[in-house]
Amino acid sequence: MAVMQAWFDDMMIKPSSILTPLADPTRSFTKALDLEMEGTPPQLGYVRSKRFAAVFDDGKCTNLFVSAAPGDPAGDDDPSASLVE
Repeated sequence: MAVMQAWFDDMMIKPSSILTPLADPTRSFTKALDLEMEGTPPQLGYVRSKRFAAVFDDGKCTNLFVSAAPGDPAGDDDPSASLVE
C-alpha cells in the first residue's frame, strides 16, 4: 500500500479524490477479475495485472474498464478505457 500511496502523492491525487488506492500483493483480486496479464517479461519476476479501472457501489463491481488489446496486454498503446475524466 505504501507504493500506491507514494504514487498517489506523486500524481498529486488528493485524499478527497474519487480514486482509492488498493494493493493486491497476493493477486487474489486480480485473479478473481481474470485480469492477470499474459506474457509478463520473465525479468520482472512476477505476474502483472492488466491496466484497468473499476467502479464499485456498496462493495459490488458495477463497471469494469480494461485497457488491453491483442499484442498490447498491458494497454500501454491505448490506456483510454481505464482513464478517469
